[in-house]
Amino acid sequence: MAKEIRLNAFAMNCIGHQSPGLWRHPRDRSSNYNRLPYWIDLAKILERGRFDGLFLADVLGVYDVYGGSPDAALRHAIQVPVNDPLMLISAMAAVTSHLGFGVTCTLSYEPPFPFARRMSTLDHLTEGRIGWNIVTGYLDSAARGMGRDRQAGHDDRYDVADEYMEVVYKLWEGSWEDDAALRDRVSGIFTDPSKVHRVRHQGTNFQLDAIHLCEPSPQRTPLLYQAGTSPRGRLFAGRHAECVFMSGPSTKVIAPRVAAIRQAAVDAGRAGDDIVIFSIATIVLGATEAEAEAKLADYRHYIDHEASLTLMSGWTGVDFSTYELDQEVRHVLNDAGRSAMDNVTRADPDRIWTVREVAEHIGIGGIGPVFVGTPEKVADEIEAWAEQTGVDGLNLAFALSPESFADVADLLVPELTRRGRYKQAYQPGTLREKMFGAGRARLTAPHPAAHYRPQPS
Repeated sequence: MAKEIRLNAFAMNCIGHQSPGLWRHPRDRSSNYNRLPYWIDLAKILERGRFDGLFLADVLGVYDVYGGSPDAALRHAIQVPVNDPLMLISAMAAVTSHLGFGVTCTLSYEPPFPFARRMSTLDHLTEGRIGWNIVTGYLDSAARGMGRDRQAGHDDRYDVADEYMEVVYKLWEGSWEDDAALRDRVSGIFTDPSKVHRVRHQGTNFQLDAIHLCEPSPQRTPLLYQAGTSPRGRLFAGRHAECVFMSGPSTKVIAPRVAAIRQAAVDAGRAGDDIVIFSIATIVLGATEAEAEAKLADYRHYIDHEASLTLMSGWTGVDFSTYELDQEVRHVLNDAGRSAMDNVTRADPDRIWTVREVAEHIGIGGIGPVFVGTPEKVADEIEAWAEQTGVDGLNLAFALSPESFADVADLLVPELTRRGRYKQAYQPGTLREKMFGAGRARLTAPHPAAHYRPQPS
């Protein structure tokens, strides 16, 4: 029996996210990103469609590689203005019961001690529905905003991340025993001090001597997402990640990356299916093929080449303002994100991209495929994509928000459900249990986080 296909929604606390220019479309509401009703309505749509979660991207810094200035990003709202994603979660959790929330937080610029408290707080308030997308950052502008000349080297950032994870695991898993919070009204003792343990860490990058400020939350460690598919990123994912998000325009790009991630898990002493893998895609639906194609054509009227290339320049660290539109894109290695450049250069040796083609492609939903058609046709394409790549699900970017998500919830989900490829109902429990099954609210061995949990005293 074919396994169920999982769906995440992919968004960001900004305008347009990965469809540059489409915020101008009369049906797009993403320019209301700074008002709670927008996010509350979106959360309700996603839960109606039984999405596993809302995956919220984030960046610290601005896309100022294109033309050596933030001007193009500001003109076109290329992920600026951008607000803090964590502030959205409580409101959306209050109007949903099952929807998970995977939030991107950059570990390079925040000490682990206050960050661990914020994630524990959200795990409590969502009743175990919070996840953390672990990123190290890729913008020099973010580093300058934090008082540094530039970001650290690509692989060096992952070395710091490994130690960061050790510290937060010690806080989330090792500081409080499960029964430390007594809540004993008769004795007047809320917490048994003997069951709360001081965390001491003296490392290369971090020093800590403290107890975690929060009692154990439903998951303790939030569900762990990660998005790096470079060799060093795969090593990190194999050790730490429970869910991996990847981008790529074709099965030829995605399939070897899926295999490499699963092998990385095995190399780290885990099982390949210990990691749930999502790849990015955008879906355009219609009652007929003609209606879906007309909708896509309408969307394409709003693509702006400069806007798209501003986004791509930020992802790759390559200034695409210096390229002609019909020039071939060639590989450049630097300390920005590696996967975005690989996607349009060496990942698929059978495809040569021009700058114009890159701009047109990422203008609708970023670097993933766009599935267009009736619910039946798109369901066929998604099933084929999953079988040819080995992914567990899709991280769905939008052309228009919330239209793209509402179409999936109301048109595609019923078709996938009819085929037995989508869940009939949410499973009870935490986000981790929804991903991996009942009784798995918390991380277990051989995941390294489990090694820091104290034995009951």
